[in-house]
Amino acid sequence: MSGTTTAAAGLRRRAAGAGANRWVVLVVLCVSLLLVAVDATVLHVAVPAVTEDLRPGAIELLWIVDTYPLVCASLLILFGTLGDRVGRRRILLLGYALFGVASALAAFAGSAQTLIVARALLGVGGAMIMPATLSILRQVFPDRRERALAIGIWSAVAAVGAAIGPLLGGFLLEHFWWGSVFLVNIPLMLVSLPVGRLLLPESRGTADGPWDVVGALLAAIGLFGVVLGVKQLGGGELGPLTVVPLLVGAVLIVLFVRRQRRRRHPLVDLRMFRRPAFSTSVGCIVLAMLALVGLELIAAQYLQLVLGLSPLETGLRLLPLTFAAMAAGLAGARLLRQVGPRRMVCGGFVLTAVAVLTLTAMGGSDNTGLLLFGFLLLGFGLETTLFAAYESMLSEAPPEQAGGAAAIGETSYQLGAGIGIALLGSVMNAAYAPGLRSVPGVPASASDAAGHSLGEAYEVAGQLGGPVGVALRRVARDSFVHGLHVTLLVSAGLLLLGALMALRLPRVMQCESPPVGVELPSPREVMESRVSA
Repeated sequence: MSGTTTAAAGLRRRAAGAGANRWVVLVVLCVSLLLVAVDATVLHVAVPAVTEDLRPGAIELLWIVDTYPLVCASLLILFGTLGDRVGRRRILLLGYALFGVASALAAFAGSAQTLIVARALLGVGGAMIMPATLSILRQVFPDRRERALAIGIWSAVAAVGAAIGPLLGGFLLEHFWWGSVFLVNIPLMLVSLPVGRLLLPESRGTADGPWDVVGALLAAIGLFGVVLGVKQLGGGELGPLTVVPLLVGAVLIVLFVRRQRRRRHPLVDLRMFRRPAFSTSVGCIVLAMLALVGLELIAAQYLQLVLGLSPLETGLRLLPLTFAAMAAGLAGARLLRQVGPRRMVCGGFVLTAVAVLTLTAMGGSDNTGLLLFGFLLLGFGLETTLFAAYESMLSEAPPEQAGGAAAIGETSYQLGAGIGIALLGSVMNAAYAPGLRSVPGVPASASDAAGHSLGEAYEVAGQLGGPVGVALRRVARDSFVHGLHVTLLVSAGLLLLGALMALRLPRVMQCESPPVGVELPSPREVMESRVSA
């Protein structure tokens, strides 16, 4: 018996970085996460500069920001299963290389269409990188208490990356052109590529059954159709461009689910969703990210276009949100043991909703204290929710399905971010545009152009000049603030819905694994050790 345990522990040390090496693996995984998290938010403060230079339409502007998370979410399952067959580290390193190439293409894009293509390629690279992080983390931290600490560090790094993006983007825009926000990915990739090759262990999952590419494509196209329909619907359009994408997307997603249920070796084991804690955690991740990313994008535009802050000042104003999120991630493991998943996730949602409702007091003038208090509550509440939901999801999934669970979690994260930008952006546009249709002295064509975005409204006002231009600028600013309030109220409603959903989570954190420091071999390693014995 002791020989079996020793052999299994030895296999884990050689194959998956056990013992002290697991913390080194965590560092490398956090660097990978940092690379993707920075790119997810670095463009936010550059949106006005991109709009001024490339002059994209309203839909093109949404796609410039939205393509990356949607492509990434659509392909996570595909590349997650490919990594199970050819090696997760190999896919990770290829993702680094593609990320660097796509970043260079985005930096020097001369049109909105080229930038959208580059952002799509960045999404492919992100989809190759992200599934490895949580699946490897689940593998090298079998004890739930250590894993909770590791996830807390992992989530804190995600918060740092999300904050570094706007801050770094603001600094670069102060000194360079908007394309420089993409060039920062290249040095990160150049560091991550050799470090990952040297330090990360290669790991593979089971390779049973054929690789269901058709199923992955059904999911990807279906998601794109649904989100495109949501965008059109948010813009007030009810024609074929709204109904057809929604119907086609919904049908393809239904076909994907039916296909996975029929297959002997599905891409996604849907039986995991029968576990209330697992399905609830996934839903909470989607709702939390939906609120976070959409609000960050709108907040960046509010700070720059309404308050008149520079991109760098905008990044600095968003820092309190990050510091609060870091604190929540680092304190999450202890808090989860004390209060349990249900109260932690539910409380995080309620705290975030309070923060969002507090921010509805924002107006046309700067209120530093209000923004500081609101962003602190927002960061701590959202990170508390995400940490507890991720930890519950990974712990609820069987160890042999850790790769699939990680892909589902990352898909939920990216899908929530993409739909958040599309949904809240559409709500914002729907509440903003009507106010510009009745400005005295402004031609209908100018009103339509001003209704696309606040940046375009300022540009049209400058072209009109005189009292008419001043009036248009004032009305556009007031309409944007009104749209912001409506968007915040919608977000608060979604957050309270998440709090109700969290009531299905377990009351207490079940820790049935050995104490910290005791290594637990995987089922496959135990079988191999028994055969060798």
